[in-house]
Amino acid sequence: MIKVGIIGGTGYTGVELLRLLVGHPQTKLSVITSRGEAGRKVADLFPNLRGHVDLVFSEPDTKTLAACDVVFSATPNGVAMTQARELVAAGTRLIDLAADFRLRDPAVWEKWYGMPHACPELLAEAVYGLPEVNRDKIRKARIVANPGCYPTAVQLGFLPLLEQGLVDAAHLIADAKSGVSGAGRKAEVHTLFAEASDNFKAYAVAGHRHWPEIKQGLETATGKPVGLTFVPHLTPMIRGIHATLYARLAKTDMDLQALYEKRYANESFVDVLPAGSHPDTRSVRASNVCRIAVHRPQGGDTVVVLSVIDNLVKGAAGQAVQNMNIMFGLDERTGLAAPPVLP
Repeated sequence: MIKVGIIGGTGYTGVELLRLLVGHPQTKLSVITSRGEAGRKVADLFPNLRGHVDLVFSEPDTKTLAACDVVFSATPNGVAMTQARELVAAGTRLIDLAADFRLRDPAVWEKWYGMPHACPELLAEAVYGLPEVNRDKIRKARIVANPGCYPTAVQLGFLPLLEQGLVDAAHLIADAKSGVSGAGRKAEVHTLFAEASDNFKAYAVAGHRHWPEIKQGLETATGKPVGLTFVPHLTPMIRGIHATLYARLAKTDMDLQALYEKRYANESFVDVLPAGSHPDTRSVRASNVCRIAVHRPQGGDTVVVLSVIDNLVKGAAGQAVQNMNIMFGLDERTGLAAPPVLP
């Protein structure tokens, strides 16, 4: 059994991680920390876990966490990097669900996250945890940077086109929408029911923190420079991401449907839908699946890719469990095989 620890499991990502791990046949939850909830039963905070999790939140203690085989950090940005040195030195593998290890350049990290990086020497060895690209590196990693939710949907949608050099990589557009759970469990005015319900808006058009992550990921996977316009939106739903992706075709004689089907044929968690499909967010709710459809409107030179995920599962906790499975030599689908939830 894999001995698992969780740092900061009180947010939506944390409870989703707990939900998945209690159903995982090869893991044993050992410790879950929270400074604010220390001493409180997990099931008292999250009643959906009553009868499934008997743990009590505890104060963060590096020695206790270092006794685990793997630690998931489900904390705000800037926390995991302060504990990473001690954990990896003790032989514990770290999967960070925040952004601390996603960007390789510490100067870029500081620009977008407003703080100096606490362990820049570990950035070079941290592996970006997009299994469909970095599976072999993930197997050997001591630190895995779990991708963001928008970056997961956008990269999986664009990759087949860029890998084959089929589009103008300098002018990509990602028009993405997220449910309010993507903003986290903290209380903020813009996510109040009276603000977010019956409303739809774009935000961070001038620059979103996920932009450099998406750009870095696409450029690393293809070895080519990428120009990207990324516009996120907040939608009046709880969970889900819908990314509508646009690119100008450099070659118009390719069978795009066949291209996507071939690229993801052996990927358990990427589902390329039949030609003409329009995936919706509810079709992936509570699942680790990314569903993709590719279109070429009017047979012209613009390709439109539709990519949907659950932001808390394939966009966060589910992908983290998928990465853990890879790191410990398990079938990637272990603990993640449940179908999506409808309605």
